[in-house]
Parts: sequence; structure tokens; C-alpha cells
Amino acid sequence: MKQSHKTLLLWGFLLVMFFMLYQVFMGSPASRAVAFSEFMNDVRLHHVIDVRVKDREITYRRQLPSAPVEVRETLAPSNWELQREILASSDPQHQIQVHNEKDEGSGLLTSVLVTWLPMVFLFAMFVFFMRQLQSGGGKAMSFGKSRARLVNDGQNRVTFADVAGIEEAKDEVEEIIAFLKDPKKFRRLGGRIPKGVLLAGAPGTGKTLLARAIAGEAGVPFFTISGSDFVEMFVGVGASRVRDLFEQGKKNAPCSIFIDEIDAVVRHRGAGMGGGHAEREQTLNQLLVEMDGFDANEGVIIVAATNRPDVLDPAILRPGRFDRRITVPRPDVRGREEILRVHTRKVPLSPDVDLAVIARATPGFAGAELENLINEAALLAARQDKDVVSMSDVELAKDKVIMGVARRNMVMNGEERETTAWHEAGHAVASHFVDGNDPVHKVTIIPRGPALGVTMSLPTEDRYTMTESQALARIVMMLGGRVAEELRFQKVTTGASDDLKRATRLARRMVCDFGMSAKIGPVFHGESEDQPFVGRDFGGAGREYSEQTAVEIDHEVRRILNEQQQRARDVLARHLDALERLALALLERETLDADEILACFEGRALPVRSRPVIPSWSERRDRKETGRAKVTSIFPPPRGVPSGA
Repeated sequence: MKQSHKTLLLWGFLLVMFFMLYQVFMGSPASRAVAFSEFMNDVRLHHVIDVRVKDREITYRRQLPSAPVEVRETLAPSNWELQREILASSDPQHQIQVHNEKDEGSGLLTSVLVTWLPMVFLFAMFVFFMRQLQSGGGKAMSFGKSRARLVNDGQNRVTFADVAGIEEAKDEVEEIIAFLKDPKKFRRLGGRIPKGVLLAGAPGTGKTLLARAIAGEAGVPFFTISGSDFVEMFVGVGASRVRDLFEQGKKNAPCSIFIDEIDAVVRHRGAGMGGGHAEREQTLNQLLVEMDGFDANEGVIIVAATNRPDVLDPAILRPGRFDRRITVPRPDVRGREEILRVHTRKVPLSPDVDLAVIARATPGFAGAELENLINEAALLAARQDKDVVSMSDVELAKDKVIMGVARRNMVMNGEERETTAWHEAGHAVASHFVDGNDPVHKVTIIPRGPALGVTMSLPTEDRYTMTESQALARIVMMLGGRVAEELRFQKVTTGASDDLKRATRLARRMVCDFGMSAKIGPVFHGESEDQPFVGRDFGGAGREYSEQTAVEIDHEVRRILNEQQQRARDVLARHLDALERLALALLERETLDADEILACFEGRALPVRSRPVIPSWSERRDRKETGRAKVTSIFPPPRGVPSGA
């Protein structure tokens, strides 16, 4: 049956239901016709409640004892005037109400208002309901249609010039673009182009941007849809939309179909705590058939993106469906510099902005995070009414992105500030004087995010592995803050809770995951990464070693933490002067960069600040109390470290 016939049948069914409802809710109650003598008999027996008279037509309500009210009709004789007088002079104790209705022209208007106005209102509600049903872009039965959107060349066209930092992924998809432009070139030698390309990578690495570039470069019809657009509350809608999507693709072949976040619809079948999802599995089965079933889809290439390839069903990943799996990694230092150049095309930059320096200072940043960094810098510059974005704006934006927003309204008392200063100084000293740690880039005791202070270290180059000595050095750095509090105040605070959590987690991974324990040996004792609530099997989850092994693991983790805590105590005791100089400098300036930190370690005078980037705690205190911007420190000057400010 054609779609138009289905629509007509639906309209007819709705109209019939409309008139049936009107008769039920708007129709008058049924009445019974009787003789006039019976009416007069009811009057004499006092069974009449009221009477409505219109010319010679009489409608009255009759009620017998312990019986429901009955509506009756009769026709009065020609001598009705006399009978009306008899009716009016009936028993006063049973006076009957008589309503005279005149047959005038205004009665027609009243009849129209009473009869047709409710019908018009119901019809308007019916039309509104139908328009709501058609709002998805189709007709009355359009909820089974695909919601894929055809991307035109003029709609924010993206090309490979806008994609940077993922050159290997770009090379892989260029072959797809070449096939879409000239399919005969590949078929001439008997080659078969991949039917599907799966873009997998961390969030923000540019998977969707790469798909948009494919649409901009290929110059062929490009349909885009989200994985969540297939499954609805109606059973069978997902499979119907998949069929309709591929029908549109066949009509526009050669073309490309991009499915974003495909893991929403093609997760592992029959998995999870409560079994499979019937509607989603039905949609997946239809997608499997359309991609590589009995009927071939020549010229239709599926490009999908996901950041959870581990939860996808194996049937969708086999050759013939998603033949090619392209990993979109986080960019390296050169890739980050290229991405920064793309995002700064429309941003006026000061001559002191060095994109290479920014790229080296942002290890692990994805493309979306770099774009956010440049946007934050532009907002900071605009807030200060600048014409260009300077390097200081980028630095402030980087601190905001990495360390969190500075909570300047949070004022700590002197004891808490001093404890925080020694804590952060302990992190910095342990990181600097223990081989294997990254150089300290910045230390601050200004509360940022949930932390009261932050010590930020940045690697000199991209690193993809970690040795045992580097892992131990990182634990020493994490425990350095707690050890510094013990050395200075002979007590500890709750400020080291996050440090202890991260250090314990790293030590346990060294023992269980990395095999960096001689007692436990090179055996993997980590818990299974299968997550039953996101579409993986439940049978493999949980611990897979004995209680005795668990006790030995706990002993090894405790041994590592105790040894590295003693190592941190020895390092800080040997460099107690550097620790004190750095803590006192933090109390004065609140934020120290790499040059100032190195000056404290070497016992040199702190570099002179031409202009403080942000007002210090003491400045805010003076402005609040005196209204002046004069800087007067409320703490004693650091011993051996001239102020320089």
C-alpha cells in the first residue's frame, strides 16, 4: 500500500472517530413521543417536573417515584390556550415550571452557536494535532521516515584545510573521497572500495570535523544523522528509518552517509545487566542487512564516529561492513601547533604570541580543548578592551583551563594560607629534586576549582610510556605536600586527600596492571574493563585472583607508598632551605612561574615584576580596607630572598 493511501485511511479513521465523539459528548439525550392525553394524565398525577413549550411542540421531563428522569415529547391540540390555562392553574403544591420558547430569527443564531461552535473547536483541535504529527517533516505516517539531513555545499563548508593535527587519518579518508569522485578508477582493476569507515578516538579529537571535511571535499550528496535518531518509543521505527535512509542513499548514489555517535544504536547484542534492548537490536539487525546483506548498496559509503569502539557489536566491525577503522588520536606537539594556527586565523594576535610555545605547554590537549583555549584567551582580551590577544592572555586562559577558575572571593585566614604555601612548596621541591618528574611550570596558592592551591608540571616533550622510576618519582611528588606539612607544622591536614588517592591508585596500578612488583611478578591482576551497564558481558567483570593474592597486593601497595613517603621526607630535609624560600615567596606573591621557582631553588633574587598580572591577596586586602592599590605585605619578607616587587 502506498504512503498516500495510508494517509487517506488515517484521515478517514480520524474523521469517523471525531463524529462519533461529537455524538457522544455533544448530542442531546433521547426523548420519547407520547400522546397529549398521556401528558395531561402525568400532569394530574404530579409526575411532570418542568415543561418547555415552542408553538405547539411540548417537551417535558417526567419522573416516577424511585425511577430515573425521562424526557418526553408531544404535540398540543389546536385549543392549546385553554389547556395551558388548566396547566397554569394546577395544584399549587405541585407547581410546574413552564418555559416558553419563541420561534424567532434569533433562535437560528443561538442554534448555530450552541450546535456548531463546539464542532468548530473540536475540528481546530484535530487540525492542530495533525500539524503536530507532521512537524517531523513528513506526512501523517512520517515517524518511520529517516531524519537524515542532506548537507549542501553552502552550509558551513569544511575542507581539509580546516582539519589539522591528524594527518594519518586525513590520508586514509582521501581514498574514500577519490572513490566518490571517480568510482570507475577503482573498479577498473577489480578493487572494492570499503563500504564503511569507522572513526574512533577520544572526545574532541576531530572525528565529526573530519566527516564534515569529507562532505566538503567529495562534492557528492552527504547525509548526516545521529545514532540516537533511529530509536524511538514506537516499536519498529528504528528499522524503518534505517531502510528509508538507505533508500535515500541509493537514489543519490554515489553518496556518503555519516552516523555520529553510532554506539547509541549498535552496541553489543544480548549484553548488559538486563539483557538486550529489543528495539535497538532490531535497528542494529536492519543496519547489518543494509550494509552487507542480500542486496548490494553500490556507491553508498557509511562513515561513523564513536568514542566507545569497545562496546560495538562484532558483527558491525567485520570486513564487508566497517571495512576500515581509522583511529583519530590526540595530536602531538606539531599537530597542536597546526591546530592552533587553524583556530587563530580570525583572531588578531600580538607579536609576542608564539604558537610553538603554546603547543609545547599543552601536552595531551585535543583539538576541541585547543579551540577552547584560544576562545578563552580572546574573551579575556575582550574583557580588558584590548585590540589583540597577547601571550599573557593565553597564559591566563591556559591556567583557567588546566587548573580551574580562580576563586578570588575565597579569602583564607593566615594559618590556612601558610599551610597551603608549604604544601604546594613541598610538591614543587619533590618534583624538582627527584629525577623522573616533569619540570615545574607554575605554583599558586590561589584557590582554583576544588583545590586550595595548585602545582602544575609540564613535560618537555610528548610521552607515551612511563618507566618504573618515573612512576615512583611521581608518587614522591604527590606525597611531597603532606611531608612538607609534617616537617613545618608537625601535623597534617585534610588537604592531602586527593594526593593520597592519586598516589594509591598509581601504586596499585604498578602492582596489578604494570607488573612493577618483584613479589607479585609479571601477572595482570587488574579488574576487568568490561562494563555490564554499557553493553558488555557481565561474566568477565570482577576480581579474578584469590584472597591471599589480594592480601599480598595490599602489602605491596602499602610498601611502595611508605618507601616513597620516606624518600620524599629525605629529599625535603636535604633541601629545607629551598623549601622555605619557595613557601615564603608564595606567601608574598601567591603565584610563581618557572623562572621565579628556579630562582628560589638556586637562592637568587626573584625576578622583578613590571606589572602584576592579577592583584595579590594583600592588594585585595588593602583595597578593601583603605581603598588604595598600595601593596603592603602582611607577612615578613622571605629570608635570603629580596622582594623585588
